[in-house]
This record gives sequence, structure tokens and C-alpha cells, in this order.
Amino acid sequence: MTAITESYLKVPYDLREAKQVERRMLMDAFQKLAAAGFPIPDYQYTGMGSVYFFDFALFHRYLGIHHMLSVEISKKIEKRVRFNRPYGNIAVRIDPVGKVLPDLSRDRKHIVWLDYDGVICAEYTRDVVTAMSILPVGSVVLVTVDAEPPGKEDTDPKDWRKYFVAEVNDYLPPVVDDTTFARSTLPDLNVRILDSVIARGMRSRTEAEFCRMFNFRYKDGHQMVTVGGMICAPEDKRKLMAAGLDTAVYYRPSFATDPCELHIPRFTRKERLHLDWEMPCADNWLPSDFEATPEEVKSYRDIYRFLPAYAELVL
Repeated sequence: MTAITESYLKVPYDLREAKQVERRMLMDAFQKLAAAGFPIPDYQYTGMGSVYFFDFALFHRYLGIHHMLSVEISKKIEKRVRFNRPYGNIAVRIDPVGKVLPDLSRDRKHIVWLDYDGVICAEYTRDVVTAMSILPVGSVVLVTVDAEPPGKEDTDPKDWRKYFVAEVNDYLPPVVDDTTFARSTLPDLNVRILDSVIARGMRSRTEAEFCRMFNFRYKDGHQMVTVGGMICAPEDKRKLMAAGLDTAVYYRPSFATDPCELHIPRFTRKERLHLDWEMPCADNWLPSDFEATPEEVKSYRDIYRFLPAYAELVL
């Protein structure tokens, strides 16, 4: 079993800007799906809320999802987890997610976010295969993994190759060498592995196919990747294609294309207010009142609708 990372002790999840942008982009996509006829409020959301529950609060407030389940592996914080639930309709189960997935109702559509904070491993791939093979059509599956090198800091691609061969050898590309496992290529490698894992889970689904929707890459400390999509019967695929997602900056119907990279440019509050007045700006527009590069302005244009604004409240 994978070691418990206890990242909730190290990371203020409510202040991770890129993660927050990712959540809000997902929420925007689910709103589009609801408008296209998917009964999103009737779905069950299953995620890993830890002690923060931020995605649970967003999805309940703005999507109207009532059926919610948070899965936590660490029994050491069970009281904290239950105490910090923002709403009474959030159920909690203290178990590995691999034990929870088979118990999810087959009579309800689901949004399942396997939001791991560790490096991909055999246990994670088994969970993904289980989710893909059992969830009802119309369900959405999201998978997040840490795309940093596995192991200690003084290791190198040869060591990282050994790790991946030991943990996920069945899902590696057919031809690999040490360069496949370079730090710069690990995010792409993780996406390719997850794509293969999803395909493995869908092998027995003659009634449905997996329609890819999301391929995020971001860094609030560690480099992370998130991929996801919907298990679609033909009618689901038709509604998905008509949902208007093709114009969304985050939509990725193929994992082979460039990911949606969430870069958070550093602007002051006053600069953001000025930029917002010009959004969505033309391709070559730059502010004249302060310095900003074209890359910074483009990144801001891509995310301004989803970027939270933080302020200090002195009590």
C-alpha cells in the first residue's frame, strides 16, 4: 500500500491558486454539462476532502449536488475530518478509495475525483481501472497525480525508471530509455500512463466509450497533472458534443494535444482590476500603464474568470 503522505499538514489547500483555478474550471464545465441536459445536481460527488472540503463546498453551492462522499485513508484524523465537514450532507468514509469504489451505487451517476497527492503507483492504477469498469454511463472520472520524480532528491532518471517499471510497467510506452524519465518529460509520461490505465478499465465496456475532457498541468509547489472525462453511451456523447465545451479554454478532447497549463501571473490587486477592465483582450494587447509581458497577459486572459482574489480580514 502507498504510504500516507499527510499533505494536509503541509499545504494550505484553500490558498493554492492554480488548484483553485482548476476547481473553478471544472465547475464551469459541469455547469455547461447541466445546461446540455446532464442532471448534475442528481449526481453523487466522491472526492478526497481531507480536512478542507473546498471542492465539496463549491460543488454543493454552485452545482446543487447533494449526494457527497469524502474518502479519507488516515484514521488518525477521523475526528478532524468529520468536524470540518462544511455541510451535513457530506458523508465520510475512512478507508482506501479502492475499497470504496465498488460500493458506489450503480443506480446513480457519479463525479469521482481520485485526487491523489502522491506519485503514480500500482495502487492508484488499480483504483482507476476499478472506477472505469464499474461506474454508470454518464459518470465523470478525474485523476490527479504528482508528476515530480519519485523517491529521494539525490536520485536520477535511472532510479526513476526503476520505480516506474516496478509500479506501472504494464502501462509504460512500448519503447523507453532513461530519457523517457527525465524530470521535464515526467508530466507527459504520467498522462500517457493514465490514458493507458483508463483504456484498460474501459476494455469491458462494450456499451460505452471514454470521452476525454480535461488535461490540466499546474504547480503550486509540486508539478501536478489532472486528466479526466466522461464514460459515454452514444446519447451521452451527443449531448457532450453539444454542451459548448469546445470553446472553453480548458477543454481537451485528446490527451495527445498540449495540456491546459495553469500559469498564475503575479499581478497586484490594482493591476488585476485594470486588466479585468480589458478582458477578454485582443491577442496582441498589452497594458500601457505598467509593464507586462505578452506571455503574462495571455496567461491572465486564459484564467481571469476562474482566478480567486484573496484579501486579509482583520478580526
